Amino acid sequence: MRALRSNVVSLERFRLIVFDLDGTLVDSRRDIADAANALLEASGAAPLSEEGIGRMVGDGAATLIARAFAARGIEQPPDALDRFLALYARRLLHHTRPYPGVASLLDALGGRGALAVLTNKPIAATREILAGLDLARHFPDHAVLGGDGPLARKPDPAGLRHLSDGAGVPPDATLLVGDSVVDWRTARAAATSICLARYGFGFEGFPIEELAPGDRIIDAPTGLLDL
Repeated sequence: MRALRSNVVSLERFRLIVFDLDGTLVDSRRDIADAANALLEASGAAPLSEEGIGRMVGDGAATLIARAFAARGIEQPPDALDRFLALYARRLLHHTRPYPGVASLLDALGGRGALAVLTNKPIAATREILAGLDLARHFPDHAVLGGDGPLARKPDPAGLRHLSDGAGVPPDATLLVGDSVVDWRTARAAATSICLARYGFGFEGFPIEELAPGDRIIDAPTGLLDL
């Protein structure tokens, strides 16, 4: 009940809203799983379930691949990461789509303040997905950060702080929207607010009992407008 009561707050207080990508703006689980399973099968291992691979997403591609091979109990090849990235690059937009309501949400938020994207996905893939799904127009180039840039990946707060500083917005006027414990820890470390997307594939297993009174949860993208 604590998480539900905390949703009663005005969205107007936030001058910068930063979105995670996978599991928050777009449902990319099947394409990620297909690429990971193609690599596993080429390495002589059985594929994993799409849901299982979805639970491994959030800490970057290298960690995803390490988790996938560990789940199958085999050692990953030295070039596993490069091979995965190549496999995934060929299927970035096969099945990946914005979650229902994302387009209207971003249209509605566009006139209210600054928008940004903070993801642990490589920046080239991030930009291709945003452009291919007609989402890039909502986010200036300088306000899109990937996991392979000069700043440390989430849950390190460096990227989120960089986006806040770049927008001239203090942490207490910044909201991070994400679907995983990685996003939650990032917001805590950066002293910003967090809104968790319960609909995202990274939310499974989230320690809800650890939520703070100010943490928020939504069950659909447009739920953000109801805050």
